[in-house]
Amino acid sequence: MCVKQGYLEIAKSSKEAKKEDKGEEGEEEKGNLDILNSLKKGQEITVKNFETKTAETSPPTRYNSGSIILAMENAGKLIEDEELREQIKGAGIGTSATRAEIMKKLEKINYIEINKKTQIITPTKKGELIYDVVRQSMPDMLNPKLTASWEKGLEMVAKKEIHAEEFMQKLEAYVKSKINKLVI
Repeated sequence: MCVKQGYLEIAKSSKEAKKEDKGEEGEEEKGNLDILNSLKKGQEITVKNFETKTAETSPPTRYNSGSIILAMENAGKLIEDEELREQIKGAGIGTSATRAEIMKKLEKINYIEINKKTQIITPTKKGELIYDVVRQSMPDMLNPKLTASWEKGLEMVAKKEIHAEEFMQKLEAYVKSKINKLVI
């Protein structure tokens, strides 16, 4: 996520520049853009001034019971591959009937804690350790793209485009390849 536009603030598109006030500031932006466009790689320039700003970023807000369910539902938005994104678009992670149960199970097995008052979800030490093990050993298991590809395979089975045995063989081969990498 872009926090500060930097030079892009100066190099706004002409459409955006037309929308803004066409006073002196608009002319200054146009002049700055002309300067940027005329620069060549390796060219030395004179800096008129610069300043250092001290600021702090704030962490993203923690998930609560409602926002985590919404994130699970919309997990496909994180996938760049258009075909796979479409595959998971309607499904997300889990189903509308199972998402809340998934959260209850994660709490029951002590992977997460849910604050009874604020409904804020925090990982337990055990949950953090499990996450670290999965991230280091099988990072693609944390990517919704994998879920989307499995959903696609299941849909192909349902449409009889492939046999269930073929899908299971591919799934088993995937799991075995991951286990073999861990053992070696």
